[in-house]
Amino acid sequence: MSSKPTIPSGTRDFGPDKMVRRHFIFDTIKPVFEKFAFMPIETPAMENLKVLTGKYGDEGDQLLFKVLNSGNYLNKSKPIPEHSNLYTLDIQRLDGPDKSILNTLTSSISDKGLRYDLTVPFARFVVMNQNDIQFPFKRYQIQPVWRADRPQHGRYREFYQCDADVVGTESLICEAEIILMMTEVFKNLGIVDYDIKINNRKILSGIAEAIGAKDQETDVFVAIDKLDKIGIEKVLEELDQRGIEKSAQEKLKAILSLSGTNVEKIVKIKSIIDSETGQHGIKELEEVFDILSNFGDVPTQIDFDITLARGLSYYTGAIFEVKANNTTIGSISGGGRYDNLTGTFGLQGVSGVGFSFGVDRIYDVMEELDLFGELKQSTTKVMLTNFDEDCTSKGLAILTKLRSEGINAEMYPKSAKMKKQMNYADKKGHPYVLFLGPEEFSNNLFKLKNMESGEQKEVSIEQAIDIMK
Repeated sequence: MSSKPTIPSGTRDFGPDKMVRRHFIFDTIKPVFEKFAFMPIETPAMENLKVLTGKYGDEGDQLLFKVLNSGNYLNKSKPIPEHSNLYTLDIQRLDGPDKSILNTLTSSISDKGLRYDLTVPFARFVVMNQNDIQFPFKRYQIQPVWRADRPQHGRYREFYQCDADVVGTESLICEAEIILMMTEVFKNLGIVDYDIKINNRKILSGIAEAIGAKDQETDVFVAIDKLDKIGIEKVLEELDQRGIEKSAQEKLKAILSLSGTNVEKIVKIKSIIDSETGQHGIKELEEVFDILSNFGDVPTQIDFDITLARGLSYYTGAIFEVKANNTTIGSISGGGRYDNLTGTFGLQGVSGVGFSFGVDRIYDVMEELDLFGELKQSTTKVMLTNFDEDCTSKGLAILTKLRSEGINAEMYPKSAKMKKQMNYADKKGHPYVLFLGPEEFSNNLFKLKNMESGEQKEVSIEQAIDIMK
């Protein structure tokens, strides 16, 4: 008995109608990347686990998809004497020192994983190719990534990212240009109601010091990053579980409630933070705003958000996140500066900054807001009818001519009733049908039908080409 075919949870198939829309998004993003002088690269779907682990924080490491070693990996795995019968081990309950058992087992049967994002593989690429690339190095990358997350609306286990990063410079012009690229892409996609949230990890470090939690700033970052999902009270509960004192929690609650214009919030946070690191972060933020004003008007969508933390542990400076308003989708773009990500691979002191568009979430936003409009499913301009064997033979030369003129075309593959052929063209969304029958060939004039308007003209092939172009 055959089983019903399925796909893994959190993954999706994309038919022609969806792929046309996805390609529209890709084709909108790529020219903007290239306009700002970014060059394309690709990296493998798999990376060695030692490349991936330790870069995304503890929660990120748990979401890595591990790839089993090939061959009989159990025979090659290292024995764990105190647990000879692994099948009785309750992996879900392993905690504390017992976690080392799980780590030992994992390292024995898997030394590779699917990439979690494109930034860490990019850092690895830079280190391995440092003698062949020109710094500052600007690259963009459009590829899928995988996360062993719980699937839900707008959150998938396999999804595409469109990354652009610059490494080898500390210039804050790069941060400003990231914001300009974001605004240009969203304008070209028709997304107008959104916020570009910006903060700085140094400001967050200053806040942690100001509330008396300097040695626990990572715990503070992780909790703050969940603020928009779980609310302030749940964040305080999590801070309490992480051992943050009540007095520090109350100070943090007051800081996170700061409001006003960007300038007003900067003035207020300046009066709260007195650490050198925090003040440096504020200065960087002000400089980004100044650079944007030199480019032209500062985008109205940009918002200094003191609560923005972003969970990835490698960020050290500016951080960004874009959220589309009036939709059920969360973040659709994000990124930040990382001062020494390549240092984990042996190349010290190379600062970088980058961001990523979440194509799948952008797609969902555009679909929810009905922004794709009249985007056609078909990538084909015209279908040639198939009347009989003689007309087919003559029609193939016309088909070749159309394609040589840059017109996407197909001929119905076999002779059939005209109603069937027209239904085929209509369902595939072809804009035109060119009729090739004995009468047309004898007169060297062919009927060209506009499938949307229903208008039909008798034209030469050259005239048909001009119309369709």
